[in-house]
Amino acid sequence: MASAETASNLPSPLDQVRAIDQQVAHLWMVRTFLKHADESEDDEELRSVVRDIYDFILAVGPVDDVDNPAVYMKMAKKKLTKLRKATELYEEIQPEVSGHTNFVMAAKSLRLALNAISQIIKPANAAS
Repeated sequence: MASAETASNLPSPLDQVRAIDQQVAHLWMVRTFLKHADESEDDEELRSVVRDIYDFILAVGPVDDVDNPAVYMKMAKKKLTKLRKATELYEEIQPEVSGHTNFVMAAKSLRLALNAISQIIKPANAAS
């Protein structure tokens, strides 16, 4: 009985898509900041972080184009590992790239978005 109650409390697939899309807005801002930072010109690792964040954003696509939430969630799950690795790499290299508050906050924002997306995907996986 408890599992039926838990399942009924899960957000709908479309609500999950919308929740991920809200986090994608944060990913976009971090990516844009890093992409246009002077530090990224000479740092291949930083450019790879930018590319991997963009890969996740591009893979899930705009929420307005979602016809099938299950397909969206499947793609988000598929690309989550790459986003996680990009986040971990950025957290590792960020102190070397710059200690400026903007770069520190970008690392925090990227981690928060990753954690939120992971939590949204996790219940969807448990229900499958």
